[in-house]
Amino acid sequence: MTKEILIILHSETSTAGRIGHMLNMKGYRLDIRRPCLGEDLPRSLGRHAGAMIFGGPMSANDSDDWIAREIDWIGVPLKENKPFLGICLGAQMLARQLGGSVAPHDEGLVEIGYYPLIPTAAGEALGPWPEHVYHWHREGHTLPAGATRLAASDTFENQAFRYGETAFGIQFHPEVTRLTMHRWGVLGAHRFTLPNAQNASAHLEGNLLHDAPVKHWLSGFLDRWLATPP
Repeated sequence: MTKEILIILHSETSTAGRIGHMLNMKGYRLDIRRPCLGEDLPRSLGRHAGAMIFGGPMSANDSDDWIAREIDWIGVPLKENKPFLGICLGAQMLARQLGGSVAPHDEGLVEIGYYPLIPTAAGEALGPWPEHVYHWHREGHTLPAGATRLAASDTFENQAFRYGETAFGIQFHPEVTRLTMHRWGVLGAHRFTLPNAQNASAHLEGNLLHDAPVKHWLSGFLDRWLATPP
C-alpha cells in the first residue's frame, strides 16, 4: 500500500501540525507542496494514499493564478477517487471546485475561537464528533450539489461535508496545537475584535477544555478517511 500523503500548504512557515504528526505515527510520509510559492502539484496521485489542502489567510475567491490552479487541481483526487480532505480554505476550495460559492457571513460574523459543532444524521452515522472545535475564518461556503452535510454550527451551516466516498471538507482546524494557537493569537490579535470572535484568553481556556476530545476524534477520522476504497 502507498504510504505517502500529499500535503498542500499556503505559506513558507506553515506546517501540517497535529495532522502531520498523527500521519507520521500511523506510518505515512508527507509530501509537502506549496503552490503559492511556485511549487508544482502532481498530475496524478498514483503514488499517494491521499491528499490534503490546509488553510491560509487568503480567500478561495482571490484572483491569484495559483488559487485558480489549486482549485482546478482538486479534480485530480476526485477523478481518481483518492482520499481528499480540505481544511478551512481547503474545504472552501473543494466547494468551489464542485460548483459551490464562498462568501462572508450575511451579518459580518466570524468564527475565531472554539464553537459548538452540530453533527447531522449523516455525520452521526460516521461516529461521534467533538462537541466544540477550533475555528479561524471569516468566510463560509454553500453546500455543493451532490454533497452531504455532516455538521453545522449556529453561525455557518456548512461545517463539514462529504462528496462521494472519498472527499471531505471541514471548516474547522483540528490540526492546530496549543503552540500554533499562541502563534496565530499574536499574528492575528487584531481580528479578536471582529463580530462573534473570541478573545485570546477564551481560545486558551477552550483549548484546555476541548482539545483532548478533538485529538481523539481526529485520529479516528483519519483512520476512516484513509480506509475509504481507492
